[in-house]
Amino acid sequence: MAPSFGRSISFPLTPGRASSKPRHSRSISLPACTTSPHPLLAELNTRIAAVRSLTHSSLTARLTHIHALHSALADLLLFQDPQDALHRATNVCDRLLDAFLLLADAHQGFQECLVALKHAVAESSAALRRSHAARAASATRSQRRAEKELARLAVSVSAIPSKCARLSLVATEDAEMAGALMEAAAASSAASALVFSAASSISSSSSCKKITSVFGSFGKKAVPETAELGLERLQALEQCFDECDGICDKVFRSIVQTRVSLLNIMTPTI
Repeated sequence: MAPSFGRSISFPLTPGRASSKPRHSRSISLPACTTSPHPLLAELNTRIAAVRSLTHSSLTARLTHIHALHSALADLLLFQDPQDALHRATNVCDRLLDAFLLLADAHQGFQECLVALKHAVAESSAALRRSHAARAASATRSQRRAEKELARLAVSVSAIPSKCARLSLVATEDAEMAGALMEAAAASSAASALVFSAASSISSSSSCKKITSVFGSFGKKAVPETAELGLERLQALEQCFDECDGICDKVFRSIVQTRVSLLNIMTPTI
């Protein structure tokens, strides 16, 4: 006997039931709610505040915080909302590109100045050990040139914050995002100017620059006690500059990477 099959009727879900389980899609956009900012934006603001508070810290501490600021900035630029904001505010992106170009050039020059200062310190130490006044005078001239270049670099980056402040933004969500990016550039520039000025002051206040006074007159030997004190100060100065080597390179590379990210954002995908 053939089996019998019961008929069943299926009814479509009502509109209310169909929408009761919304679909979820993954996104890397920042949340639209302005009352609870994205953690990365909060992190950037924290890094900006930390950089601005480092007025009496060591060179390495200031450079470390500048690097941390650029790391937070790089993380933020990976998200879609900052990229969209820069696409809609090309004047902001252009100003940022100019700022980070100046910063990269300045930090590259800073590294070159450190190399020159370390060489001058080494030459001055050798001159003291050998009681060579002419060699000490040559090292002093090299040191002065490096200090003048550091002062010039400090002046050049000091102009960046004022340029960023003159950019007017309409009060929108894009303006909030763009303003945070501009504030990061301004904070990095101000902190970099302090680093360059501090390095110049540390070098100028050392005994390296006054090394020729250790010699009674040209061709005479240095007084042993004075020479020993001068060597100790020169070694401390050389150690200070040595400690900056690694972090200087990290800061320079992070600034270059930030500028590359901005260029990629503004370059249409082919």
